[in-house]
Amino acid sequence: MKIKRVLVSVTDKTGLAEFATVLEKQGAEIFSTGGTLKALREAGIKAKSITDVTGFPEILDGRVKTLHPAVFAGILAKRNLQDHMQQLEKLNLSLFDMVVVNLYRFEETVASGAKLDTIVENIDIGGPSLIRAAAKNYEGCAIVVDPAQYTEIAAEIGNNGEIGLPLMQKLAAKAFQKVAEYDVAIARFFGDQFGGDRAPGDPLFLAARRSMELRYGENPHQSAGHYGDFKKYFDHLHGKELSYNNLVDMDAAQRVVQEFEAPAAVIIKHTNPCGVAIAEDVFHAYTEALKTDSKSAFGGIVAFNRRVESMLAEELNRIFLEVVIAPEFSDESLEILKKKKDRRLVISRNKLPDDIQVRSSCGGLLAQTSDDTVVNANDLKVVTNRRPTEQELRDLKFAYAVCKHVKSNAIVFAKHGVTLGAGAGQMSRVDSVKIARMKAAEAGLDLNGSVAASDAFFPFADNVEEIAKAGATAIIQPGGSVRDSESIEAANKFNISMVFTGIRHFKH
Repeated sequence: MKIKRVLVSVTDKTGLAEFATVLEKQGAEIFSTGGTLKALREAGIKAKSITDVTGFPEILDGRVKTLHPAVFAGILAKRNLQDHMQQLEKLNLSLFDMVVVNLYRFEETVASGAKLDTIVENIDIGGPSLIRAAAKNYEGCAIVVDPAQYTEIAAEIGNNGEIGLPLMQKLAAKAFQKVAEYDVAIARFFGDQFGGDRAPGDPLFLAARRSMELRYGENPHQSAGHYGDFKKYFDHLHGKELSYNNLVDMDAAQRVVQEFEAPAAVIIKHTNPCGVAIAEDVFHAYTEALKTDSKSAFGGIVAFNRRVESMLAEELNRIFLEVVIAPEFSDESLEILKKKKDRRLVISRNKLPDDIQVRSSCGGLLAQTSDDTVVNANDLKVVTNRRPTEQELRDLKFAYAVCKHVKSNAIVFAKHGVTLGAGAGQMSRVDSVKIARMKAAEAGLDLNGSVAASDAFFPFADNVEEIAKAGATAIIQPGGSVRDSESIEAANKFNISMVFTGIRHFKH
C-alpha cells in the first residue's frame, strides 16, 4: 500500500523529524496537532494542521483535537468496499494511510508524585482512539505507536513509499498491546485511588508494562522479565543486575521480615527461610539467625526491617551473600558493603502488598488471595493438659509466623525468637521433623526447651514423638486431623503443651 497521507500526533518526539523526512521524501502529505505540528515545522517538515481536515479548531486546552468524523472516517473506511469509498467522496473526505501516535506519559506522571489533577490530565483520550481505529483497519491504515519502530518502517518504505501487509499486521498487534498496557496502568491507579472490584494483584494487571528485562529465568535457557511496580517496592542501589532467582528470593525474604514489628533478620535460600531471628537490634538478630544454618546461608539473601549500620555491614562482609535488603543503609555501611562489587544492595521502599498470587497451571492460570492471615492469641486453642508458658507462647507465635513461609511439609523449631532448625518441602511430615532436628544438630544448637511449629496437622502421632525426642516442650499446629486425639495423647504423655490454630499454611 502506498503511503500518501499521514496523521502524526506524538508525545515522545524521539526520531520524529528523521522519520517524517523519509515520509515526505516519498511524497506523503503529513497532518499534525499542537506541539507535534510545531516540532515538525521547526524541523523543516511541511506539515499541515489537523484543523485543515476537520475545519474545527482544537478546543478545551487541547482535550479535543482529533476526535472528529473527518479524521476517523479517513482511518476506518475499508478500501475494498465501494460503499465506504462512495460515502467519503460524497462527504469530500480523504483517506489516512498511516497514523503515527504515542500516548501521554501517564505512568511517568504518576511516578513523579504529581497531584491528582495533573495525573488525570495525562490520561490520553484521542491517542488510544486513533490507535484502536487504525489497528482495527490494519489492512488499510498502518499504525505506528513507538519511535523504536521508525527504522524498520523506513526501511520497508524504501524507495517506492509502499508498506506491505505483513508489517501492517505486526504493527497492529503491537498497537493493541500498547493500548492494553496503557489502560491497565490507568485502571490500577484508579483502583488504588478510589477502590473497585479488582484487587491490585488481579490477573487483569498481568498485562502491565514490563518493568525489568532479565538476562534469563531460573536457568540460562529460559527467558524472563518482571511486570509491575518493582521500583515502588525496591530500589537497587549497588551490584550486579538482579536475576529471576534473586527476585523470587527477595520477595520471599521481604514477606518474612515484614511479619515482625521487632528488629528482625531473615536469611533466605531457594525461597525457604534458613535462619530467622528477632532481637533488640538487627545486628544481634542477624548473628542469631546465621547460627541456625550458616552453611545454607552461603549464597543466600538477607533482609532486615531496620537500618543497617557499619558494625552489621562488617559482619555481612564475612560471608558470600547474593543480596542484602534493608529499609535504609548508613553512609558508613554502604562504604563497607560496596567493597563487594557484585553483591546486590537493595532498599525496601514499601511493604509488599497482599496481592493476588498467580501461577501458570494446566494450560492456564491459577489465582488465589495471598496467605496474609496472622495468628493471634484468640486463635489459639490449648488441647493438652499442660498450658504453654508465656515464653513458650511468644515462641510459638514466632515459629508459626516463620513456618507460614517454609515450603510444605514444613516444620520449624525455635526458642527465644530465634529459629533453631527447619524441615522444608518433604513428602512426609515426620521426615521434615527429622531434617529440622538434623539441621539443628549440625549447627550445634540445643533443641531442649524449644517449641515446634507445623504448617498443617499431624496425620500420625509419630510427629509428636519425634518432636519430643528433640526436647521441645510446646507445639503449634492447625489441628483438624481425624487422628488429632492420638497426637494430643502423645503430647500429654511427654508433658508437651500443644495448641491448635485452626489455620493451615500450606505453601506449594
